[in-house]
Amino acid sequence: MTTVYDIPADILIRNVAAELKQRTEMTPPEWAAFVKTGVHKELPPEDPDWWFIRAAAVLRRVYIDGPVGVQRMRTFYGGSKNRGVKPNALRRGSGSILRKALQQLETLGYVTHEKQGRKVTPSGMSFLDNIAHRVSTEEKKE
Repeated sequence: MTTVYDIPADILIRNVAAELKQRTEMTPPEWAAFVKTGVHKELPPEDPDWWFIRAAAVLRRVYIDGPVGVQRMRTFYGGSKNRGVKPNALRRGSGSILRKALQQLETLGYVTHEKQGRKVTPSGMSFLDNIAHRVSTEEKKE
């Protein structure tokens, strides 16, 4: 059986985001259209479906790295802040975006919150692995 590790991340995340977009529990908050994804960014994302793509990427990251907390995820989604003539410095990504996405994934039953951090549930693993298997069979047909 094909797993998340066997499929390139960009292809898997795009397919998972399309599945999450069909779920009624996954809705971007009202502020999602105006917010930057971190202090190191200058503008908000241009893609109108960026919330679902970020939630899919977070789900994949929890699957691979879990158990994981919001602070560690902020470091992963951070980047270099341009400070003008001073050297660039690392800044963490937005914790609110990650927290809300993880909470929505918890309501779907794909992620669980434990003392060590957030972990993917068996239903979340099967959801991701089924999409990975479907993507691999589509690639073989082409």
